[in-house]
Amino acid sequence: MDVYTDLTPNFADPDDWTLATVLRTHATRTPDAPCLFAPEEDVELTYAQALAEAEKIAGSFDAAAVQRGDRVAIMAQNSSRLVLSWWATAMGGTVQVPINTNYEGEFLKHQFTVADARWAVIDDDYATRFAAVADHDSANGVNRVEKFWVIDTGSLDAAISTLTAAGFQAEPWDRLPAGEPLNAPAPAPADLGAIFFTSGTTGPSKGVAMPHAQLYFFAQEVVSLTRLTAVDRYLTATPLFHGNAQFMAVFPALVAGASAVIRRKFSASRWIDHVRDSEVTVTNFVGVMMDFAWKQTPRENDLDNKLRCIYAAPIASTIAEDFKKRYGVETFVNAFGLTETSAPILSPYNVEIPPGAAGLQASDWFDIRLVDPDTDREVPIGEVGELVVRPKSPYICSMGYYGMPEKTVETWRNLWFHTGDALRRDDAGWYYFVDRYKDALRRRGENISSYEVEQVVLAHPGVHECAVIGVPADVDAGEDEVLAAIVVTETVDPAELLAFCDGRIPAFARPRYIRTVDALPKTPSEKVRKAVLRDEGITPDTFDAERAPV
Repeated sequence: MDVYTDLTPNFADPDDWTLATVLRTHATRTPDAPCLFAPEEDVELTYAQALAEAEKIAGSFDAAAVQRGDRVAIMAQNSSRLVLSWWATAMGGTVQVPINTNYEGEFLKHQFTVADARWAVIDDDYATRFAAVADHDSANGVNRVEKFWVIDTGSLDAAISTLTAAGFQAEPWDRLPAGEPLNAPAPAPADLGAIFFTSGTTGPSKGVAMPHAQLYFFAQEVVSLTRLTAVDRYLTATPLFHGNAQFMAVFPALVAGASAVIRRKFSASRWIDHVRDSEVTVTNFVGVMMDFAWKQTPRENDLDNKLRCIYAAPIASTIAEDFKKRYGVETFVNAFGLTETSAPILSPYNVEIPPGAAGLQASDWFDIRLVDPDTDREVPIGEVGELVVRPKSPYICSMGYYGMPEKTVETWRNLWFHTGDALRRDDAGWYYFVDRYKDALRRRGENISSYEVEQVVLAHPGVHECAVIGVPADVDAGEDEVLAAIVVTETVDPAELLAFCDGRIPAFARPRYIRTVDALPKTPSEKVRKAVLRDEGITPDTFDAERAPV
């Protein structure tokens, strides 16, 4: 049986597995090497410059009484200022908490409450969201923020006025790089480095507690996958509040001593221009991004670029070979993992991947099995089972769910982490993702908690019961569209229900389909049988928001 054996850490000593050590090492060895490009801001930083900026911001945090171990929430669009704020938390031993920029209302309050973040870096555009949920007589976590540093994107003065009127302290982000540099000892690899929120499936979203060593190791896996070296430039256009951009794009560039190129957002029509203009050699696609780029009108100069490798999750196998020929890409690589576990399944570089396969077991670093989800007994080769994982090296998986010990114990049962994902393995050792056992959805690159969407829909006075499911999107390498099946106590206009969701739920999580039913299918124990709803899918009486008359 084949396994993945290509992973050899760039930093051989696990005691060096922290961003602080990585950045300081390259700033010492190659101070003038390019480190970070933000073309839309016209920002270019060498390793020495990036280190100096990060240490000054860390110094300003320290001067404001931010202590080691404190959680610093970051809610901002992609920018060099976001990246430097993130790196400053790593330099000063504080804990980064990336917040999805689509969040507002209950979603926002929940994540601040769980993380107990007392400090925040935000774009000015989001000030009104915090003011809207500020209630300093309540215990929600937003009210516990002691200070906001506000990034100026065009409405700085109004944002600071809004926050101060709501009872918060706030000042411009631009004051942070004016601080005295903090040259603190690097955190220990086992120390908590970040809390990344992942969608809840049977309850509210959970904060994955990621130690510095895991953040490094996840990045190291991508270095191995893509064969990243110091001469490479890695482009990411996915949001930096996601792990895909942070520890699967920007951090890998640091580990390799390469340079990271960040774009504010993905543009299918300008993707190849961005690759060409920044001399990008490696990039990544999530979900439908590959399909969207492929569907652009071909140009005579599509081959005029330096791109050699694309990490795609998933690889749209029906167009992969033609995509490589059109853009001159040497290879696609793939992996399967979770924020909680890093990636225990990896595909070797420039090896033919069977259609639909995710990769091979990284057997030097992980034990993995496919088991019957009811018994935890291993299933035979070829049969579908739940992927369970455990690490062979300390701190390359998460430390559990922050502030939710019962959820940690529930998921790490029988000494294995239970992913909730259904996979199968062939005789050669290749693993294939089949489906989700859990009820999480994924739409437009965003993970969605069906539970959280259901809670918002249920708040409508006319809705008695609600079950949210995913139905297939209609694009290659597509993900889910959101369907809400509802039982009502009075006539509810679907368009009015969706309007009710606006401001209470992120736009990406807003249902496209509303289906009104007499009753939800249930088990004898009164659990909703979502499999039945998925099998029924989009019925003739289902309301489609994208085809509704204007």
